[in-house]
Amino acid sequence: MRINAEVPFMVHFTSTVSKTVFLGKGVAQYFANSGGCYVQGINKVYIGDHSIFAPGVKIISANHDKKDYYSHDKSISPIRIGKNCWLGANSVILPGVELGDNVIVGAGAVVTKSFPENVILAGVPAKIIGKNV
Repeated sequence: MRINAEVPFMVHFTSTVSKTVFLGKGVAQYFANSGGCYVQGINKVYIGDHSIFAPGVKIISANHDKKDYYSHDKSISPIRIGKNCWLGANSVILPGVELGDNVIVGAGAVVTKSFPENVILAGVPAKIIGKNV
């Protein structure tokens, strides 16, 4: 079926990665080992060095166009995930989000907006619940 054939790194057989995704050092192994992930890079996704993610993570860089559901809104900024971040199981990162370095995203959180470095996020929608010092 060649679902992940265009991706230049190994991807778990239950995960899907599409379009433009840039990985920092030490990140590729999580694509190979974390199953059930969906990473859609239509508006590009940048993942910083040594960031990790658990199974079931969804990273969605583009919404469907409101006037044409068969195309995507390409006017949104890329997703940028900082260095040394940790995305918990089944967390969701939505279009245009930027996470600073050392951010922890709790399991099941839905990140709808950007956050600074050194914070812990949880909830739907995600909010800061602590500092990561």
